Amino acid sequence: MRIALVFAAGTIAGLAATNVFAGTEAVSFPEGYDTKFLRYTTVDRPDRKPAIVRFMYVNRETLDAARAGEPLPYGTVLVMEDHKARLDAGGAAVEGADGRLVATGEVTNVFVQQKEKGWGADYPDDVRNGEWEYAWFLADGSRKPDAKFDRCFSCHAGQADDDYNFTFGAWLNERGR
Repeated sequence: MRIALVFAAGTIAGLAATNVFAGTEAVSFPEGYDTKFLRYTTVDRPDRKPAIVRFMYVNRETLDAARAGEPLPYGTVLVMEDHKARLDAGGAAVEGADGRLVATGEVTNVFVQQKEKGWGADYPDDVRNGEWEYAWFLADGSRKPDAKFDRCFSCHAGQADDDYNFTFGAWLNERGR
């Protein structure tokens, strides 16, 4: 009996280490982000199959308060909205006159990265991304039921010097803000 309990505890700990779920429920879908937030950049992902175009948004409060090279303020909400790229008859992603992928109006996923005081405290140090939390929503604002966040945490961990984000800190730097 004791061996079974030890095995079960080890199995649960192993599952917890590979599937990061704690705290994602705290992140709400930011209703109206596409009109209330600033769309600050667009990222083409021709490497994805099918190709996607990502629209990046930031809430206005962060836009007003954020400064290049400094941690982003609590209350920061960053949104990454995925769109299907337009494809030609042969299935290749279509580029516009500017050389950028052309997005369709179809949103496939909405990812939210939010920073609040004390968030992240439940994660082990090797997983934690400061005080950031992540959520994955479908286009209608409902949570993706089978979402896993290991890749969010592991990928963003490499951006610790930019407060765990890829694009907004770079956008601030480009503008000398």
